[in-house]
Amino acid sequence: NDLSNNSGRVNYDGNLKTISKYKFSKIDNFNRFEPEMVFDQSNLIFFDNKGSILKFDQFSKLIWKKNYYRKSEKKLKPVLNIASHGNYLIVTDNLAKYYVIDIESGNLLWMKSNIAPFNSQIKVYKDNFFVTDFQNILRCYSIKDGEEVWNIKTDSSFVKSQKKLSLIISDEKVYFNNSIGDISAVDINRGKLVWQTPTQDSSIYESSFRLKTSDLVLANKSILFSNNINEFYSLDAKTGVLIWQQKINSTVRPAVIGNFVFTVTEEGFLVIIESETGNIIRITNVFDRIKEKKRSNINPIGFVVGSKNIYLTTSNGRLIAIDISTGKPILMIKVDNKNISRPFILDKKLFIIKDNAIIKLD
Repeated sequence: NDLSNNSGRVNYDGNLKTISKYKFSKIDNFNRFEPEMVFDQSNLIFFDNKGSILKFDQFSKLIWKKNYYRKSEKKLKPVLNIASHGNYLIVTDNLAKYYVIDIESGNLLWMKSNIAPFNSQIKVYKDNFFVTDFQNILRCYSIKDGEEVWNIKTDSSFVKSQKKLSLIISDEKVYFNNSIGDISAVDINRGKLVWQTPTQDSSIYESSFRLKTSDLVLANKSILFSNNINEFYSLDAKTGVLIWQQKINSTVRPAVIGNFVFTVTEEGFLVIIESETGNIIRITNVFDRIKEKKRSNINPIGFVVGSKNIYLTTSNGRLIAIDISTGKPILMIKVDNKNISRPFILDKKLFIIKDNAIIKLD
């Protein structure tokens, strides 16, 4: 599922009771990025405010802590993107560094620098990993030594993306978006462009700094994504041709289960769409437990679809459980007063990242 970004339906039906916390030094401006954690069997890997990488066991005990930044770099408070592949932990950051460490020991295997900082997911395929930098260049690197295998440039903008860029991999192609709304498919072995589909008119490139696009999701041979300007797209994965488009205002990662697409709008409405036609099946208000005068300042962060419920996090630190059959919220829990991450699920446990801890719920 990691290569397609589609979490689908996961086996979770917990009681949402906090059972442990993984604590670290507080990350400043936590609301400006989209954190990801790495699971290594039952262990958990994340980072702190100075770029230290932390590995915890299932009981929240620290296994190791490693930092490979100079003193001057630590003061810049690097934001890391992390991914795992076998015994390797791959790291990119907003200081233009990228490196690989041994996931068991935390020892550095190699470290290199790019010409621009990174702001995308990391995807791993065979012996290479793929990332996009702030210049809208997709780069393919060797996991073994960090050598660049190939890169492909797309149009750049003067203003950097406010949201982490997305990648998916399927059928020997890597698909990615850039900060101005282009979706591109690239031959994963040769680094050659297969197709590119713009979603924004070139005349409004100057306004691309406002554009926030959800993660790309691959399902049923279609690429699905949405943005904050009331556009939800389904593109044919083979050709990039538009299959359908709906007026849905959302920046959260959609989920596809069978022939149904689930998403939550910026205004707090759960929308279920038929994946083949784009027809809207149902819309329900999942923010109805939030006072109306506060709703304008609250946005959804992300969700997962469990066995019976959908679990949604919000920008004011709440976790909302929504009944799948009715689309109605049945429980709202306060996790924090500020921004929290989207939910993650492993071994029937739900994890949420806040600015100074990871919360594990049963």
